[in-house]
Amino acid sequence: MIFVTLGTQDKSFKRLLDLIQEQIDNGTINEKVIVQAGYTKFNSENMEIFDYIDNKKFNKLINECDLLITHGGVGSILTGLKANKKIIAVPRLAKYKEHTNDHQLQIVNNFFNKGYILKADNNDLGQAIIKIKNFKQKKWKFNNENFLDKLKNYIDNN
Repeated sequence: MIFVTLGTQDKSFKRLLDLIQEQIDNGTINEKVIVQAGYTKFNSENMEIFDYIDNKKFNKLINECDLLITHGGVGSILTGLKANKKIIAVPRLAKYKEHTNDHQLQIVNNFFNKGYILKADNNDLGQAIIKIKNFKQKKWKFNNENFLDKLKNYIDNN
């Protein structure tokens, strides 16, 4: 199953769902596709689309999916990495009025350049879906203890 999450940004991200529909239509995607669409309105006979999914169901879908296709939000990417999921990220872009700026492009490029995810845009989602099957992603190491120690030391010393 492929889980697609568009986040909760109050702008449409129809472009990503159009790209996914195109990959379904051409046979690159033949698995079940479940979408958390947020504010994006989209009709498809091939995708199960929800506006919003509660946290418990969201985490269940993350854990059950074989592939996570997501916008370029840090939270969505980190949630997928924490669950050891293969991830393709497609950033929301300002030029399409999907966001106010291109910070998601910077986020996606950073995770991609470090080997954690694959990235895609308008012309290469199909290629990324094919590549992800053999993609050896770098494992994300959460360093919460180190962060908490630094925070505690800062509080204790100030």
